Amino acid sequence: MATLEGQTPLPSRWRAWWSAARPRTLSVSVAPVLVGTAVAHAHGAARALPALAALLGAVLIQIGTNLANDLFDAQKGADADDRIGPPRAVQMGWLSAAQMRGGAALVFGAAAGVGLYLIAVGGWPIALVGALSIAAGIAYTGGPWPLAYHGLGDVAVFLFFGVVAVCGTCYVQMLAIPGDALAASLTIGALATAVLVVNNLRDVDTDRRAGKRTLAVRWGRSGARAEYAALLLIAYSVPLVLWIGESARASVLLPLATLPHAARLLRTALMREDGASLNAALESTARLALLFALLFAAGLLLGAAP
Repeated sequence: MATLEGQTPLPSRWRAWWSAARPRTLSVSVAPVLVGTAVAHAHGAARALPALAALLGAVLIQIGTNLANDLFDAQKGADADDRIGPPRAVQMGWLSAAQMRGGAALVFGAAAGVGLYLIAVGGWPIALVGALSIAAGIAYTGGPWPLAYHGLGDVAVFLFFGVVAVCGTCYVQMLAIPGDALAASLTIGALATAVLVVNNLRDVDTDRRAGKRTLAVRWGRSGARAEYAALLLIAYSVPLVLWIGESARASVLLPLATLPHAARLLRTALMREDGASLNAALESTARLALLFALLFAAGLLLGAAP
């Protein structure tokens, strides 16, 4: 397609939607379901259909949240012409605000549909969790008091992509939440939040101008880097605590194999301020979260083996 010099080519409609869904970060919603299911298996209570439904529901809620963010950040000016992250569909004019609003509603509706099955399995607690998760996805950057604009985005991600997602996945299979599920949720929540920290570090200047008071804006770049390091410390401490406390076998230490990757992120990409490096650090942190979750889940499964 011919374009004027300096303009970004207009993608096809499906590519615009694919970009708005932010597929490279969807591992953040996959990781807690893997770990929650591994905990349920370790207790002899894993169930395939509830686990698959939890996975589908989690991915749909994240996509719906990403679409809503694309819309609301464009409307509030956080996504402007000088953003250094990947292009956003509404801000670039690839999709209209009405199209994005309809797309987010459709995806959240699909997540609610999946939730009906999970409610049948897990009862009213799952109904409450599902409603709160969708509400948080919308309120993250939308509504009269958007969470991300008041410095609560990190807390929301930690809770909903960590504690709620891991424990909820475990609950729909066990109808209970054992202590090791709660401990595992802290690791997954910390890594999911670390992904957000890189995103907010990259966008600190445009967010500050738009009045989006993320923790990176409030604490500055050095504070955001310290938060990132603290979150990694939490993530890598949990398997050690589980092993030392004899709540799990030594196989739970498998995620420590990813320490060199985490160290490289701390040492190199995260210390740079250019957009390309921070975009790479964001994607690398999302991959780290998924790889950590896979190894953590494998460690739990191996530890449960007779």
